[in-house]
Amino acid sequence: MKRICLFPGTFDPVTLGHTDIIDRALPLFDKLYIGLGRNSNKIPMFSEEQRLEWLREIYKDEPKIGVLAYDGLTVACCKAVGADFILRGIRYVNDFEYEKAIADMNRSLKPNVETIFLTTLPKYTSIASTLIRDVLRNNGDISEFLPEVVRKSIYSKKKLKV
Repeated sequence: MKRICLFPGTFDPVTLGHTDIIDRALPLFDKLYIGLGRNSNKIPMFSEEQRLEWLREIYKDEPKIGVLAYDGLTVACCKAVGADFILRGIRYVNDFEYEKAIADMNRSLKPNVETIFLTTLPKYTSIASTLIRDVLRNNGDISEFLPEVVRKSIYSKKKLKV
């Protein structure tokens, strides 16, 4: 039986915290889907097409990774791709409390789907997409928090130094 996992998120933008979790999860699964969830309550800074393009470019040489966008429940996306696992990254204790509530609800909806939590490496603990967007809106330097592909893309559009 193949171990198929879905890593859901908005990835707005993709950060080194995201890629840290993905890279460390790869050996655990036969297939890892990165699922860009469409959330009607959030207005993203970066287009869906841009975020999908970044993820595809970052992982273009990794055959175990698939990238997709989805609407609705994460467990419905799991069913669509055949995933029995959901991957979530944890930075702080309060992340765990929030993520556990979601994992419990997902388990209620689809009992065969397990949520796997990976903690971020300490050097990535402070990286959150929300904070990155705030710094970017205020013309701060976010380059140290982003994968090269994302950094170059953002800074070329802003006409800033990379």
